Amino acid sequence: MFNLFEYQNKIVIKDNFDGLESFLDEIWANREKNSFYTENFEEKIESQRFIEFIHKSNELKSNKYVGVINYNGNKINLLPKIFFDSGKEYKPEEVNQIQNHILWWLSYCKKIKFPNYQAPLGSTKSDFFEVLIYLFSKYTRELLSNSIYQQYEEVNKELTFMKGRLNINEYINENISKGRWHQLNCTFDAFIFDNEFNRIIKYVSNLLINASSSSDNKKNLREILFILDEVTDEKASAEQCEKMTFNPMFGEFEIVRDYCKLFLSNSISFDHKNGLKLFAFLLPMEYIFEDFIFGFIQKEIPLIEAKAQRSDIYLDESKSFNLKPDLFLKTKFKSLIADTKYKIVYSDEKDPKKGISQNDIYQMLAYAIRFEVDEIILFYPDTIKHNQENSTEILIKDSLANNKEISIKAFQLPIINISLLNKELNTKTNLKELFETTKTELKDKLEKILDLKAFE
Repeated sequence: MFNLFEYQNKIVIKDNFDGLESFLDEIWANREKNSFYTENFEEKIESQRFIEFIHKSNELKSNKYVGVINYNGNKINLLPKIFFDSGKEYKPEEVNQIQNHILWWLSYCKKIKFPNYQAPLGSTKSDFFEVLIYLFSKYTRELLSNSIYQQYEEVNKELTFMKGRLNINEYINENISKGRWHQLNCTFDAFIFDNEFNRIIKYVSNLLINASSSSDNKKNLREILFILDEVTDEKASAEQCEKMTFNPMFGEFEIVRDYCKLFLSNSISFDHKNGLKLFAFLLPMEYIFEDFIFGFIQKEIPLIEAKAQRSDIYLDESKSFNLKPDLFLKTKFKSLIADTKYKIVYSDEKDPKKGISQNDIYQMLAYAIRFEVDEIILFYPDTIKHNQENSTEILIKDSLANNKEISIKAFQLPIINISLLNKELNTKTNLKELFETTKTELKDKLEKILDLKAFE
């Protein structure tokens, strides 16, 4: 097992990693084009951006993605840079708890849906991907054991009795003309077991059973496949999941749909060389952080009305340069813009800028002018080395608007539970229990930042 932190450490690769770069190139080429997955300029890039290959020194270095790659029996964990400490050797239980942080962040995400985070984490704790499979397979197996999903679909079939509507042309040409007048060519709606959604579940289960190394997960997935044995084998996509809706009678299946979308959006499995099944599950961390903060505010702080990436304002009159702030926040007393920046700040006490980028300040100033707000907030994550409640305020006077003051405030948000890193995980614990104190700290910090307490 290898651990790579975003843009931080390097590992020396050996002969058994031959072909890894071409494998990742193929994943990059076949990845789902989700709105959160790539930036616009990356859509035209053909070579992969998950890992940097330094051929001169035969080393690997991680880029901005977190997740797991299984290749030739080797597991590469791609971990968030905010947990990196160059003087530290990371134990398996620490890596496990880092990955539980990723799962907790995902539990609030809106674009990258992660459902049912209150389920126990199970005995499969080798990496967060196995935990994801466990949560999906356990929930789906239990649901299918008690309730089979069926949906109405239009069926064309020859019957000995009338049902639905008679297809007159087909009945005349195919039945009466051939002496089969007693067979009625009918079209009707029927509850179908072999439907699109069950085919999606079967496809995802087949994909995961080849990717998982956990006997518990494989057992659950085999039971799902046994229940769906009569369902047609058919390739599925995340786009199909996106379009799928359920009536209230089958509301519980929305969780299964969201899991399927999660896997299909971010995972690729295919035959490579000697038919070996390879797997990668990779997510862009900067989008997880942005989506997490938005989802957290929406769910945990109802006094704030939050809108994500409002895009109806342009910097110029010809509307060539679109402005898309991460968050537009509105309370009972004021409106403001917030932008999430997944960067390490406050790491150098001598730096007067506190690690805050000058380009970020320019960007926030453009937001303030065009959105006509005088308060902008920058949200940064805390790190294991710098997790104090740091904050900075920058005042700018707009000389073109009678020296009106624009306040740009930067805050480090508590999204890490450092106390967990040295603890053995109790597999009967769920994510909600693990991060209850962190949730409270983050909620209190956001309410304080937005002055909500002052108006109670």
